[in-house]
Amino acid sequence: MRVVTIIQARISSTRLPAKVLLDLGGKTALERCLRRAQQFTGVDEVVIATSESEYDEPIALLARRLGVPCYRGSELDVLARYFFAATETRADVIVRVTSDCPLLDPTISSQVISHFLGRGDTIQYASNTLNRRLPRGLDTEVFSFEALQRANYEATAAPDREHVTRFIYTNAAKFVCESVLPPGAGDESQHRWTLDTPEDYQFLVRLFERLGSAAQTADLQQVLEAANAQPDIRKFNGHIEQKPT
Repeated sequence: MRVVTIIQARISSTRLPAKVLLDLGGKTALERCLRRAQQFTGVDEVVIATSESEYDEPIALLARRLGVPCYRGSELDVLARYFFAATETRADVIVRVTSDCPLLDPTISSQVISHFLGRGDTIQYASNTLNRRLPRGLDTEVFSFEALQRANYEATAAPDREHVTRFIYTNAAKFVCESVLPPGAGDESQHRWTLDTPEDYQFLVRLFERLGSAAQTADLQQVLEAANAQPDIRKFNGHIEQKPT
């Protein structure tokens, strides 16, 4: 059973272009995300999936500098990009994270992976996003190659091609999907730790300043403590609406 984490990244973000290359405490947002993803347990390989567009060449160059494989595919058909990246890496199970999540918690992500693997062939998808209780930015999805392959062959709607897993978790008749949350998880969904807008960046810059040297290893509780210690910084992005999927 080969498990591969695929991190999608692109330069042409509509609300904050080149966001994954922005500096957060001395490292790019993409590297922050990557280094945390490399701490997931039960994963055989971590790869970056970007587009073939010349605009995404800086991402490919950064991946090379960081010593990480980079698959390049369709810019707009992200579902196809994932499918061919999974095919190329011989993945049986795919872990999906996005490069705008520089504060992924490896323990929480690993729990989703472990749950999926422990269920064998009885489910096709597991995530900590079906029941939104964690801060936005800790999102982790795990699914089988067979589910990804079926989605790639059957999905035709533009949102399904753009958002990769939408076809899977909205088709309960075709796929068994399960929600995975940390034991005793409270509702922290009001927190927004993702990088999608200039306001998010202002917030994260200050949060990373607060975290200091702990920024690369801080877990959910430590980041919550840092965020709650300076509640005024939430004014930067507390009002931001997440783009619909």
